[in-house]
Amino acid sequence: MSTLQAVKYTRGKLEVLDQLRLPHEFHYDEVSTKEEAFDSIASMRVRGAPAIAIVASLGLAVELHRGPVSTSDATDTVAHIDKALDYLKQSRPTAVDLTNAINQLKAKIREADSKEAIIQAFIEESEKIFEKDLQTNLAIGDYGAEWLRANAGAASDKQVSVLTHCNTGSLATSGHGTALGIIRTLQSKGLLQHAFCTETRPYNQGSRLTAFELVFENIPSTLITDSMAAALFRLQKGPRNLVAVIVGADRVVRNGDTANKIGTYQLAVLARFHGIKFLVAAPTTSIDLETESGDGIKIEERKSAELTQITGAVVRPDGSVDETTKVRVATADQRVGVWNPAFDVTPAELIDAVVTEKGVVEKGPDGNFDFSGLMPERWAKIVGA
Repeated sequence: MSTLQAVKYTRGKLEVLDQLRLPHEFHYDEVSTKEEAFDSIASMRVRGAPAIAIVASLGLAVELHRGPVSTSDATDTVAHIDKALDYLKQSRPTAVDLTNAINQLKAKIREADSKEAIIQAFIEESEKIFEKDLQTNLAIGDYGAEWLRANAGAASDKQVSVLTHCNTGSLATSGHGTALGIIRTLQSKGLLQHAFCTETRPYNQGSRLTAFELVFENIPSTLITDSMAAALFRLQKGPRNLVAVIVGADRVVRNGDTANKIGTYQLAVLARFHGIKFLVAAPTTSIDLETESGDGIKIEERKSAELTQITGAVVRPDGSVDETTKVRVATADQRVGVWNPAFDVTPAELIDAVVTEKGVVEKGPDGNFDFSGLMPERWAKIVGA
């Protein structure tokens, strides 16, 4: 397992790796309040749906642990925590892991009957969310590798190549990763020939983070621009045995439509045309049963400067790197409009399977996904028996 850690936590202390400084500098920010947690998420110093939920939960847990909490009784304490959680929910609205964690925490604190017990329950439940995520990722890796073995030629005597988009590894989770976790598991089982990763414009999480993780893990890999995918699929499907695109998810809704980093949808279209499997790796916390289809997903739009400028380290003549700076790559003329959605929605019909920690779900005959067997209690509560 990788030693890369996006989040370092002991009770009363939370440190979050500033991923905007990667891959050139390791710097951890101490997060001790809900405001600091909000800022680290909104600024994308931490990103990835599981990591967002973890930082929001633990950030508030640290604030509550350090106290004092200016409430007089249990009712006021619950209201105080509810308000803080509702505030944190707005930091990244598309990722459903955060909403699910908030709902879980709100339910837990209502089981306690005193101010002190409520705060203790919140802290312990936040820590459970953090601890459970790693085991979830390892299970996703195993299920995904086995599905590829059975459905995409990843047999013990035949290695395969895959492509992934954005960053879904240790830096986006508590460890191992979701989509990148499947790639790690393929590598550990001797089933991986090569991993391709996209640069993932406009924020470059692929080139800054995924490429860094792949090199760190000694996984044979190649970085491509987002616009090279079609050419890669056409040329590499045979000699490289490129069999699958594996992506993460910020939200999978009831019918299987999936919101993920912008550029995912076009990869799904290209994969279908070239006969390449398309897998979504997502913990059940990323599955939103309340939203029926992708039309109901709110897509976050980010500031235009992320598209018109690029941030990176200055390269000295000898190849070493200097301080980080911003460079304009588009015209400064304000008459040029910019559209910068952070995510897009891939229709369920283009997805072959959703890999979770509880198993793999494939499309039904109607082209949709049925998650009722995977999460029977949540399904019965939200959708009905």
